[in-house]
Amino acid sequence: MSEPLLIRPRREDIAGQPVLRLLPAAQCRSVGPFVFFDHMLERDYPPGGGMNINQHPHIGLSTLTYLFEGQVQHKDSLGSDQLVLPGDVSWMTAGCGVAHVERTPPPLRASGSRLHGLQVWLALPKADERAQPSYSHYIADCLPYRDSMGVQIRLIAGQGFCLQSPVPVRSPTLYADLRLAAGASLAIAAEHPERALYLIDGEALLDDQALAPHTLLVLPEGESFTLSACGESHLVLIGGTSLGPRRINWNFVASDPALIEQARARWRSHDWPEVPGETTRLELPR
Repeated sequence: MSEPLLIRPRREDIAGQPVLRLLPAAQCRSVGPFVFFDHMLERDYPPGGGMNINQHPHIGLSTLTYLFEGQVQHKDSLGSDQLVLPGDVSWMTAGCGVAHVERTPPPLRASGSRLHGLQVWLALPKADERAQPSYSHYIADCLPYRDSMGVQIRLIAGQGFCLQSPVPVRSPTLYADLRLAAGASLAIAAEHPERALYLIDGEALLDDQALAPHTLLVLPEGESFTLSACGESHLVLIGGTSLGPRRINWNFVASDPALIEQARARWRSHDWPEVPGETTRLELPR
């Protein structure tokens, strides 16, 4: 049996929101289609404060925002204006190019709020990298859910545990929110070639290996495991089929570096669709 690979996070600050970044990492650039994994740490914003990520571009990926606490207002250059609540899926496919903003909605900015969640990027298959952009939103109640013997599974995207999410992924994907009561266990089958577990909170074992909080454990291909909770535990499981190497430069993902250079030039020259009503934007890093 091969040993799982442990990925430790890097601390980042995104417009005042502290995050732990697990992917990409030097030891592991991707897991299935997942090329980017950010844990937005719990942050209490005082009245008058909040997260505010101004207009910025993407190509070649789908972004998925999933909150545990708080709210985010998503606006994009397609005209979408969506309030994202805990348990919802905010799903934006950039394709050939889209811009969006992500911020705390005005009522919560006035009252103060707490934010906690995850944001991941999924690479698109090469055939879809230049597809037209799209946006869709899925409320928590429409996501498949199973609660049995102390194990709660909510399938955020893709397919796994005999559940299938309505989120329109473009390649075989697994993204599950797992909550285990103390003493509960769950079989982690080799349903997908690539898989990784992330412990958000609690104490858990994978077979006889203790999981370290806020680390990503990449599982060997083709091997099955048993996840056991020593206390109440909250994890996510990601995975799927690899799409091959991808280049990431700022907010751009592509299999061909020429597509990234074109996107950088377009954003620099303001040749990009704009988010209606937005005048401020993030400038291209040097």
